[in-house]
Amino acid sequence: QVQLVESGGGLVQPGGSLRLSCAASGSILRIFAMGWYRQAPGKQRELVASITRGGSTNIADSVKGRFTISRDNAKNTVYLRMNSLKPEDTAVYYCNANIHDGSSRGDSWGQGTQVTVSS
Repeated sequence: QVQLVESGGGLVQPGGSLRLSCAASGSILRIFAMGWYRQAPGKQRELVASITRGGSTNIADSVKGRFTISRDNAKNTVYLRMNSLKPEDTAVYYCNANIHDGSSRGDSWGQGTQVTVSS
């Protein structure tokens, strides 16, 4: 069993910053790509940013220049630093990781953390 636990969401004013964290635990042999997705009310879940084990990143155009993704392989943790937040960034943010647990490889998801940008 693999668990992803997110933290760091909350309410922030426009222009503010937040840092999300997601820690993986359980039966983990190796973690490959990790990423952050978000889903706003009435919209489909979309990729925000992803990062390979080696550190190569892919950032959505809508957040490029404002959001940064990073990871600590020793801690099985991925981070999302969000600056210059806008009301349209309001969504539930989900952590995703592609994990080999020793017997098989697949995607795991966190439970989601709410980010609300409002004055």
